[in-house]
Amino acid sequence: MQLVFRGKTKDVFRLDDGNYVLKFKDDMTGEDGVFDPGANKVGLALEGAGEAALRLSKFFFELLHEKGIPTHYRAADLENKTMTVAPATPFGEGLEVICRYRAVGSFYRRYGKYVKQGDPLDAFVEITLKDDAREDPPITEDALVALGILSRDEYHILCQRTREIAGIVKGELAKRDVDLYDIKFEFGRIGQDQHIALIDEISGGNMRAFKAGSQVPPLELTELILGSL
Repeated sequence: MQLVFRGKTKDVFRLDDGNYVLKFKDDMTGEDGVFDPGANKVGLALEGAGEAALRLSKFFFELLHEKGIPTHYRAADLENKTMTVAPATPFGEGLEVICRYRAVGSFYRRYGKYVKQGDPLDAFVEITLKDDAREDPPITEDALVALGILSRDEYHILCQRTREIAGIVKGELAKRDVDLYDIKFEFGRIGQDQHIALIDEISGGNMRAFKAGSQVPPLELTELILGSL
């Protein structure tokens, strides 16, 4: 394997067959030792976090595959904490697509004049640029099209797929009496026809989930979802 990129929570390697391998790490995003899925830097390391993220990603990617939703997932190796994925072309230098069911995190910090913490949102989709130096600024449909990052048709596909996938995750959490507040996805173009597919991961590190009014940490969330399987 050839190292391609060292990320915050995963390292990326290229295989000879053209596929890629994601190596999950125990690093988590946050601030001053406190986990925050919306943070753009590593804030803490927690033993077992990488394995938990991979286990949950494997579960959800395979569930999406059963439902015919395109992803880059190919296989997972839990022992080595790796996931094999198809090559994908990012939108621009990368987008993050967030589906929000509650007003928390950066949404509340920006719009707290108009909403209360935890107010319900109707699967609101927000897109931000992956740009650590500029703190991942939100971007509108018109701006994405004007900058040539994606087309209007692609924008609407992103929003539709985001709500569809988030709804599936939310439903699985609800079976365990867990309430999904928000979740962050990444998408790319894959295959010869460059169709839009979900990429990266689906783990507790990418979402805020609450049970009985308290936020569920990522490792505990994995056990809540997978422990009953």
